[in-house]
Amino acid sequence: MQRTLTLALLIAAGLFVVTAAPPALAQDEAGPTAEEVAEAEELAHTREVEVLQASNPEPGFGTLGKALGMGVIILGAGLGIGRIGSAAVESIARQPEAAGPIGTNMIIAAALVEGVTVIALILALIA
Repeated sequence: MQRTLTLALLIAAGLFVVTAAPPALAQDEAGPTAEEVAEAEELAHTREVEVLQASNPEPGFGTLGKALGMGVIILGAGLGIGRIGSAAVESIARQPEAAGPIGTNMIIAAALVEGVTVIALILALIA
């Protein structure tokens, strides 16, 4: 299971690198003129300003909503994993000979809850 997860993470990272990599730009042998360089620098500065303005929005209800949503996600995950652990400990106390399978099932259930939590947090950050 751990190898599968590691492989999936490596594949996802590889896909991210492949899709996020900028395409290679072909250049003329003569090189750009001074006017082209100045125009490119001005365009880059304009884009940089636009990106900074878009990435630093003023805090408002959207930011507060994200923070509250992420807090609820974490609370839900904590409560879920706490209940899983509590039920596992009670089951092991009643049947100590079944500790192995109970522990295995507990770990699988907790991992599923963590997976859903991570996905929910990522979606909350994107929104």
